[in-house]
Amino acid sequence: MPRNRRPGLTRASLFAVFPLLCSCIDSSGLAPSSRPLDAHELAPGAAISTAQAEAGWPAGQWWRAYGDPQLDRWMDRALAGSPSLAMAAARVRQARARAGVVEADEAPQLGLDASLQRKRWPDDAFYGPGDLARSSSWNNTSQLGFSYPLDLWGRERSRGESALDQARATASEARLAALELQGNLVRSYIGLALHHAELDIAEAELARQEQLLALTRQRRHDGIGTGLEETRAQLGLPEARRQIDLLHEAIALDHNQLAALAGAGPGEGEALQRPALSPLLDLGLPPRLPLELLGHRPDLVAARWRVAAEARGIEAAKADFYPNVDLLGGLGTSAVQGGVLDFLRYDKLTWGLGPALSLPVYDGGLRRGRLAEAGAGYDLAVEGYNQALVLAIKGVADALVRLKSLREQQHLAAESVTQAQHAFDLAQLARQRGLTDQRAVLEAQPALLQAQRLQQQVRAARLVAQADLLLQLGGGVLPVAAGPQPERLTPSEPTLHIPHP
Repeated sequence: MPRNRRPGLTRASLFAVFPLLCSCIDSSGLAPSSRPLDAHELAPGAAISTAQAEAGWPAGQWWRAYGDPQLDRWMDRALAGSPSLAMAAARVRQARARAGVVEADEAPQLGLDASLQRKRWPDDAFYGPGDLARSSSWNNTSQLGFSYPLDLWGRERSRGESALDQARATASEARLAALELQGNLVRSYIGLALHHAELDIAEAELARQEQLLALTRQRRHDGIGTGLEETRAQLGLPEARRQIDLLHEAIALDHNQLAALAGAGPGEGEALQRPALSPLLDLGLPPRLPLELLGHRPDLVAARWRVAAEARGIEAAKADFYPNVDLLGGLGTSAVQGGVLDFLRYDKLTWGLGPALSLPVYDGGLRRGRLAEAGAGYDLAVEGYNQALVLAIKGVADALVRLKSLREQQHLAAESVTQAQHAFDLAQLARQRGLTDQRAVLEAQPALLQAQRLQQQVRAARLVAQADLLLQLGGGVLPVAAGPQPERLTPSEPTLHIPHP
């Protein structure tokens, strides 16, 4: 933060400070030991290395790729009305306000104090009121005080930058909260789509068993069936109806969950219709993935800002070992006799201006303890960033591995459906030609329904995996250049910049 210093005052302060530096408390032997990892130092693995590089980076509104207008409307509502995002925004405002408080400490301070008192003076030889003994008079004062920290070692500047970095980290965490909300809503919406598809299959299974029961009863009526066959046909009906009830329950719970994510009541969630999700195209990765990760993932950006803030905290703690020089001044008036406003007269004016020096000589280890604490905080922030980077690259690799597996599973599930459908079609053809009856057709249908159920589950899992990959890539929430520059991640020694004559 730029500061306006008077060269003459600074030089005068230097002559007073330099002879005293030898008596300052020693800060040697206290330095952080951790170093932020470079993404290039981590081997990306086969899953990342073989990913398609021609794929575009996910857009900020990545969920629109599913092609469902209802999802788009509900996401817009959630981002506008979610209490969790409102809390995150409040935390950002709070952090910015704290940074403003720290910045205010660097600015010149001007304050006015005034006192109007009617005072009874004692008759005390030791007190010495003189002619005022046993009398009452006005004892009024006013003082316009001025103070300005010269900040020769950059302590206040480092504290201000640290507070700003903390505010930036909080803003990145607010974006992370938005990203988590988007992911939770999309996963719940995909779950709603899956439950609707499973409900169709469960209702088809119930219809099949009811038709089978009707055939069994007809056979018994015709005298070619038995009560045992009818009883066996009835056994699966309660379970089939229970599965349907479970799916209705799951759909209702999905509606409640989506309503809560949008900051709405359960009644509004009941208006949600069946999702119409389209599968995303096969996702690849942009080139130079690790560098892009640093610019797009909000958790990594927040971790880097935390490291930068702790680095500035070390600089402030080191600067505290050196003498502190402030410029103090005052302009005021004082009167103990006369009228109530006589203290405002020009001949009652007093003023003072000059530097104030504070020199740490011995503090029982206080400053060394603060510096050690700041160094440990820096190491903690650096290792937190390193861990976040490792987990970020692992998350991308895991998502790619799962997507590759689910892509193959989807092909196999489609093949199973095709084969089961072929068997079912053959059974129907045999019935049409009189080679078998409707019972054989109904008994061939469970394999088809099970294959269709598995296909829907794999499809939903692939949609979720695609969303997870987009989330692991940062979801396009942050611009590419977001985050502190590398040089801000390393603490530096406090230096005194002497102005040229």
